[in-house]
Amino acid sequence: MNTPSVMLSAQRIQFDAPDATARFGLIALATDMTSERDLYRQLPQDNVAIHVARIAYENPTTPENLRKMGPRLTEAAGLLQPLQPLKAICYSCTAASVAIGDAEIRAAIEKATGPVPVVTPTGAARIAFSTFGVKRLAVLTPYTVATSEPMAAYFAGHGLDITRFECLGLEDDRDMARVSGDTIINAAVAADTADAQALFISCTGLPVVSVIAEIERRIGKPVITSNQASAWVMARLGGFGDHQPAQYGRLFQQALPADAFGEAA
Repeated sequence: MNTPSVMLSAQRIQFDAPDATARFGLIALATDMTSERDLYRQLPQDNVAIHVARIAYENPTTPENLRKMGPRLTEAAGLLQPLQPLKAICYSCTAASVAIGDAEIRAAIEKATGPVPVVTPTGAARIAFSTFGVKRLAVLTPYTVATSEPMAAYFAGHGLDITRFECLGLEDDRDMARVSGDTIINAAVAADTADAQALFISCTGLPVVSVIAEIERRIGKPVITSNQASAWVMARLGGFGDHQPAQYGRLFQQALPADAFGEAA
């Protein structure tokens, strides 16, 4: 049998411009079953790519286990470094952003990637609160009381008055990813208070985005969630200022303040 000859094509190769696709990095927990899907659903469908690096994580969801990810962040971010320049890198864990610290997360990621906008769910949520002028906030989380308490202190420490803080008591983020939409809606309505200006629903693993509009309809005020706030900031950093998908809540109707990202995220 004769071996066929391999020839170099004479076809002239053309390339798309480097910025033809808005590229984002995502550092997701090894156990995360929700973030990638949620972010793709909320970001523009055309000309967007999310490049994912997974970070080791062990349940149960406790402040101690969440803090263990801190030393692993630089290594995970290093897997995204060859893809630079990226529009932003999102670290997709709300409770860990509290346990480790927004600034510490940013420093650990930038140690591997160099300067890049780093989005945390907590930082993105705070920008959203500021954009709506929210001072009084109701909060719902899927975590245990012990894991929720540092988050209550985090928001209070940033000048927010927490009118009610409720949690579902779950310990495993894989269970959080399977909570039904009806459960989330009912728990969210119960967590709201008349004097709260907005409701925050925490956890990037909780499948909230498909029911945001319904919760807003029932309580009559903005609903901010972890993945929604992150996607909103990422869309604006990606240059999609006119991306306003109504099904994901009032937040997407808002512009990103020019000076807010560097201070909060």
